[in-house]
Amino acid sequence: MSSRSTLKDVQSAHDDRQLSINRVGVRRVKHPIYIQLSHIKQPSLGEFSLYVDLAANQKGTHMSRFLQILHANPIEISAVNFKNLVKKVGQELGSTEAEVTADFSVFLEKEAPISKEKGLVDYVVSLKGELRQNEVTLTLSVQVPVTSLCPCSKDISAYGAHNQRSHIIINAVLLDDIWIEDLVRIAEKQASCEVYAILKRPDEKYVTEYAYDHPKFVEDMVRDVATSLLQEQRVGAFSVTSENFESIHNHSAFAMIARDK
Repeated sequence: MSSRSTLKDVQSAHDDRQLSINRVGVRRVKHPIYIQLSHIKQPSLGEFSLYVDLAANQKGTHMSRFLQILHANPIEISAVNFKNLVKKVGQELGSTEAEVTADFSVFLEKEAPISKEKGLVDYVVSLKGELRQNEVTLTLSVQVPVTSLCPCSKDISAYGAHNQRSHIIINAVLLDDIWIEDLVRIAEKQASCEVYAILKRPDEKYVTEYAYDHPKFVEDMVRDVATSLLQEQRVGAFSVTSENFESIHNHSAFAMIARDK
């Protein structure tokens, strides 16, 4: 039996097909993380995908190194730390390009509007870092649940209007540090109403009436969120989508705006 020092390194062997590979790596790796929010550091579970490019003459990459990098240190999700992680992946794998994505949930405490009862609302978040020409670009994505109320239904009905829960998703290329909460607030402010974890009867009355006073089509919400993002100096290119899970139709309504500032 060969000792470890004499085992053949098959991945580093020469490949004659002369086809470079754009992305090779590992996907759906679960790893504990800490998320740096504006006021606290929150533990969570991250699902990572890590890739590098591969030269045309190299047979394979070293898959175990991706896991070693994740295991080496506690992963703290902040702009600086994530950029360093992406650079380390490129360096350790000997690649000029690298990409790391972390998907996770964030829990933010929200106060009900009238009773002030506190509860946690969860938000789906993704952070992607891409290494190109020794520079790392970060893209932050947040999925924000909100309420939308149909302006047409309100206008044509003798009483009432149909509303629904919606998801606004912001994908933003970061030019500077920005808190996850900042993007959440941008989305929530442009909806017919926010959603809350706990609502007592006075709160239900408030959110029902507030949504009724702020009707918005799916088109209105993406336009209003996009307007806010165009004014946000910390955000470069972005896309915003809104999907309304319709309450009177057996389909969703959808709209999307993408801009490169």
